[in-house]
Amino acid sequence: MKSSLTATRLARSMAILAVILGASALIALWSGYERIDLAALRNDDVARAVFFRLRLPRVVMAAIVGATLAMVGAALQALFRNPLADPFTLGVSGGGALGASIAIALGWGARVYGVPVVFLAAFAGAGAAIFVVYRIARTGSLILPGALLLAGVVSNLIANAGVLTVQYVADQNRALQILRWIIGSLDAIGFQTIGQMLVFLVPGWIALLAMSRDLHLLAVDEDAAATLGVNVRRCELSIYVISSLLIGVTVATGGSIGFVGLIVPHMVRLLFGQDVRIVLPCSLLLGAAFLMLADAVARSALGQIELPVGAVTGILGGPFFLWLLRREQRYSAI
Repeated sequence: MKSSLTATRLARSMAILAVILGASALIALWSGYERIDLAALRNDDVARAVFFRLRLPRVVMAAIVGATLAMVGAALQALFRNPLADPFTLGVSGGGALGASIAIALGWGARVYGVPVVFLAAFAGAGAAIFVVYRIARTGSLILPGALLLAGVVSNLIANAGVLTVQYVADQNRALQILRWIIGSLDAIGFQTIGQMLVFLVPGWIALLAMSRDLHLLAVDEDAAATLGVNVRRCELSIYVISSLLIGVTVATGGSIGFVGLIVPHMVRLLFGQDVRIVLPCSLLLGAAFLMLADAVARSALGQIELPVGAVTGILGGPFFLWLLRREQRYSAI
């Protein structure tokens, strides 16, 4: 009975978010300082080239990156039982950016079994960051919220210092490439890069969704989850590996875009409740819609001057994070 009720709530929530996603995609496709209308797409070869080679791939890239960041944020918040956890605040994005920056500076443009080395370096950096944060924050069976946030902040500072150092010693062209990772960019020409991303991201999405029940039980209580048959250590390790892979891929292609994984899961919980089995898939859709709209704002807010999408999410996410931190402190005091 309870499972059927959850399935009904999930179907209703996904239907609502599918409408929001479709509307967001339309807004993002037609936003920008250079307007493209339907008549131009029918008659103008240049307009068609701009739309199908630049505008559409960029919107799809925003949807993929936003969906991934939001889903990983929801998974990490459930795993750590901390609403302030996300790839950015835990230093995972910073670790991935450092790994990608090192690969770029050293000119590692090769592929290993078809996988770009930049992807692998970003994955290694993200994995190292989440491992360090976890080891520092965990004491026995407890994860200390204060230590978690402090470790995340310090990891980000170390990673940012490392990125700046690598950028400083790299040659000019590679330093400019690294700058793209620092500010976050969703530029895409055609769909080749998007196809490469999806080879890694889709299995990661499916794996996280398959673990939603275990994450739901872990979010309630670790001991209770173990009693109900959840292999806690294996689940934790799986989440670390999957999250590192997903963040590594998104950072290697879209840069370090912050706060999406913090804002979106909270919006989902406010709209549809606390059940992680609902929060994870809904975060996937709402994250895609959120970053598409943020990128539309970045492309059109200042006319012909394009803002980095990471700046837009930071402007939105920074105050939200401070409000959330204050809110959690009040609840702790109570």
